[in-house]
Amino acid sequence: MTEFLKMHGLGNDFVILDARKSPLTLTPETIRRVADRHFGVGCDQLIIMEPSEKADVFMRIHNPDGSEAGACGNATRCVASLLDKDRLSIETISGILPCTRNKDGTITVDMGEPKLEWNQIPLANMADTLRLQVGVGAVKEPVCVNMGNPHAVFFVPDADSVALAEIGPKLETNPVFPERANIEVVSLIDRGTVRARVWERGAGITLACGSGACAVAVAGVRRGLTDRVVSVRMDGGNLRLEWRESDNRVYMTGPVATAFSGSLDL
Repeated sequence: MTEFLKMHGLGNDFVILDARKSPLTLTPETIRRVADRHFGVGCDQLIIMEPSEKADVFMRIHNPDGSEAGACGNATRCVASLLDKDRLSIETISGILPCTRNKDGTITVDMGEPKLEWNQIPLANMADTLRLQVGVGAVKEPVCVNMGNPHAVFFVPDADSVALAEIGPKLETNPVFPERANIEVVSLIDRGTVRARVWERGAGITLACGSGACAVAVAGVRRGLTDRVVSVRMDGGNLRLEWRESDNRVYMTGPVATAFSGSLDL
């Protein structure tokens, strides 16, 4: 039997397995079964903690369809909270993320510099990442940002009125995104606050998305719509984002929680 933790950041939930001492090799089918909310534990992503020679821990991120993701800000905060250090670093396939445990119990993650060029997103062809000519109906012309994974941020009058379950899969798999894309629909409340909903590639609609919130913050600044410090309101709660001009890095702050623990027969 393998022990696991069920954790979440603002409702963006994870099954976390610790393979730092005993390696785990999971097939895509096993990942899909664990992530299934009816026949498994259920989660937005399955996380495996592994040894790292460069950081305090390596975090491997699996989507519920069995594919591997490059970044997950909420999962990063959850894993950081499990390590008994106020300052630490977490390695992912997209790079190393420094983390800080704050006095109020929240975790701040340095999510790194956003990638903004068309071939860094990546897009299938050279295009303007500030206003990409793609969309479904009135949801069109997103800002594209890579925060360890590709994001397309659509600014709309009312994010809650968008049929995200309908248009999300169409936009995620648009041929312009060769690696698929995470989709965010965002409406402005004021220059320091936005409302965002997220369709995660390989996962569908999630209550929150850390890398998605980072992409939203960067997109708002690039369009001249928001300040560099912004509160991103998602279905599961709020994240504080800061895209610092001094070092061009995005800092995300938010809470974490443990739902329950258990054991799995993998």
